[in-house]
Amino acid sequence: MEGKHTEQANVKAKLSTMHLKVICCKLYISESQNAAVVDAISRIGQKDPEVGLLSKFEDEYYNRVRYTLVSYITSESSTGEAVFSPIRKVLLAMIEAAFSAINLEVHCGTHPRIGVVDDMSFHPLSQAATMEDAAQLAKLVASDIGNGLQVPVFLYAAAHPTSKSVSAVRRELGYYRPNHNGIQWTGQVLPDTLPVKPDVGPAHVSSKRGATMVGAKPFVESYNVPIFCKDVPTVRRITRRVTGRSGGFPTVQALALFHGDNCTEIACLLDPDHVGADQVQWLVEQIAEEQGLEVDKGYFTDLSKDMMLERYFEMVSAAD
Repeated sequence: MEGKHTEQANVKAKLSTMHLKVICCKLYISESQNAAVVDAISRIGQKDPEVGLLSKFEDEYYNRVRYTLVSYITSESSTGEAVFSPIRKVLLAMIEAAFSAINLEVHCGTHPRIGVVDDMSFHPLSQAATMEDAAQLAKLVASDIGNGLQVPVFLYAAAHPTSKSVSAVRRELGYYRPNHNGIQWTGQVLPDTLPVKPDVGPAHVSSKRGATMVGAKPFVESYNVPIFCKDVPTVRRITRRVTGRSGGFPTVQALALFHGDNCTEIACLLDPDHVGADQVQWLVEQIAEEQGLEVDKGYFTDLSKDMMLERYFEMVSAAD
């Protein structure tokens, strides 16, 4: 009898959770080699029981860490304006800790970045959550960073007034151009006075903090494919053929990034509703074979959307 009541309670909790507006934020910070700093920021992300730090991905060569956080958002029914999400306060605390502990002037990695807090992307997860919910929350957090912490913020996708793509923002800022040995980004890469006016915050850049990008867009999956080749330009040519800009998959974005003495990775962002990792893996292998290159099995760097919702549901159920 007790088991039946427990099952009924779980079903009730799940039905209740389905009506929640659940939002995901992926926070990218330019540090992974200092374990004490990465762990300290993680602990801040775990302090609020209403916010789930569901995953963390660190890469030594990129010198970059991604934290994935999930929580709910409430909105005023008459206007639809986002009024509260516990994730906002947690993110601000994590960002403040990052700025206090990390100095961009001494940072070096093989992944492009423009700041200590390089990028924050917000995604609606549950059916009840909308892109407007994600965009409203993104703009609130952008204001916290730009106006509150006085760090320049560039908005993109649904958070931007004209829905400017993140790629367009990055190209304007020279994001994709390494400044060391053709494969690394070292120190501050932006001029003290920005060539493009930020959407929020000052036009002057701190060499220690850099700038930040904040956006809202549909959920994407991260999938990296290692190629046993240290010639990054060769792998860049393969990468271009995988993306929509050169006849590949229209919804795939990808970068070729140095990843060790004899490895360059193709780091991909996939729209899971339109293309699967197996398709990308197959195409990379076919193109690489033409060049006589060996390809390793790719890997996901984060949870799927369904897995995130399931883990968040488990968290909410446990709290009840």
